[in-house]
Parts: sequence; C-alpha cells; structure tokens
Amino acid sequence: MFAYLPRRGTHRDTAARLRRLIVALAVVTCGVLGWAGAVPAASASIIPVPGDGPYGPAPAPAVGVIAAGGMPGWQITLIAVAAALAAATAAVVLDRARASRRTVSSTG
Repeated sequence: MFAYLPRRGTHRDTAARLRRLIVALAVVTCGVLGWAGAVPAASASIIPVPGDGPYGPAPAPAVGVIAAGGMPGWQITLIAVAAALAAATAAVVLDRARASRRTVSSTG
C-alpha cells in the first residue's frame, strides 16, 4: 500500500522545539528583567513640596523623613532568581551541545 510511512516526532524535531522554547523563555525573561529595571528608574522623581501658595503655608510634616540606602529585597530576589535561571539554562544548553558532538562508539 504505502512504501514509506514518515515517523512523527523525531529527535531533531524535539531538539528544535526545545531550542525554540528556551529562546522564548529567554526573551520573556529579558523582557521582565528590563521592565523591572526600568520601573524604579522611571518612577523615581523628586516631588516638590509646595511652599506658600494660594491656600496659605504648607503644613509641617507629621513624621520625619527617614533616609535609607540600599536595594529593596524584591530586587535582590529578582536578581538571584534570574541568575539561577540563566546558569541552569546555560548548563543545559552546554551539556546538550557537548552531548551532540560526542561520537558514538561501538564495542562490538
């Protein structure tokens, strides 16, 4: 009837799909990291405190301003997670690249 029946889902198709998935995840991760890095910089601005205006003098602040330096905890967590994902992805890609270059040896 049919002389040739094509196989579905060869190893090369699986590897190509895996590569596309890794690239898509990398693009999404870079987009999220870019957004997370831009949001604090975009929203940081000095809001002027109005002085004597048309409605009289500005009221004194009830609470003193505490100036603290450093990086917020969520940014540290985001950097740590991104570094772990990048290291894991690089390890998998390099391991698969090394495995695909090995020659198959038969002992028989």
